[in-house]
Amino acid sequence: MSKKSDEIRVSWKKGDDLRDMGLETPAEIVRYDDIQYGADTKWQVLDVYRPAFKEGEVLPVILSVHGGAWVYGDKERYQYYCMSLAKNGFAVVNFTYRLAPEFQFPSPIEDTNSVIKWIFQNAEKYKLDTDNIFAVGDSVGANSLSIYCAICSSPDFSENFDFKPPSDFRLRAIALNCGLYMLDKAFNPDLDLWMLLSDYFGHDGIESKLKLINVLPYINSYFPPSFVMTCNGDFLKEQAPLMAGALVEANVPFIYRFYGEPGRKLEHVFHVNIKLEEAEVANKEECEFFRNYIV
Repeated sequence: MSKKSDEIRVSWKKGDDLRDMGLETPAEIVRYDDIQYGADTKWQVLDVYRPAFKEGEVLPVILSVHGGAWVYGDKERYQYYCMSLAKNGFAVVNFTYRLAPEFQFPSPIEDTNSVIKWIFQNAEKYKLDTDNIFAVGDSVGANSLSIYCAICSSPDFSENFDFKPPSDFRLRAIALNCGLYMLDKAFNPDLDLWMLLSDYFGHDGIESKLKLINVLPYINSYFPPSFVMTCNGDFLKEQAPLMAGALVEANVPFIYRFYGEPGRKLEHVFHVNIKLEEAEVANKEECEFFRNYIV
């Protein structure tokens, strides 16, 4: 593991613990925890959150692909954010995926596919509407999610991967939050992206793998409708307009949002901090966007 990855795991956990201090499971949420979706009992686990007022109803689904620079994060870091989404009338699937450097590209994307298959296999038990599956992803989670959507919408692109999505599957719509889409256009000295990429890719075939996660060239008209957002303090804020431009070029319906007012700086992935008013606004707007595509 690189020094940068080790630093991230320590420092970001401290920040996330502080962010979530005092939060508890809301009384209006029913949760099912630590469900195994793959062979690895440590990494391949998920939670399902449902609003109690929708007990017994089959609900549209939101899948959350967490961020963390490919080397950090799990479902515990995202539980309160995901439960806040569930309050809007969705069943939310919050999963941990295999991280680098213990596991390398394309493990997070492969695990996303495994969770989608799990949803189909367990839809009756948890009352999940498989005709209406949506997804949110932030930071590198937005990168993994957009790659997965490109795999589902482009047979040629999918040939680069050993795993296959369910036949004819596409997410109904997605939200891409403070995401990373073209790595050769991203620079932040504090993040040290290239050191993280060595953990994510290994030291062989970096150039060919980098082409696969620079996802914008692979977006076509079958890519799902997208809610693309960033904010004034996001160190990746230049990436969102790049995604918006690719969606325009491919004639994909989308909404673009830039959050933050003068004198009120919002940070990268601010929407995960449900104590913020702006997070509530952004998350509700994304859920409203999803409702437009429920069939």
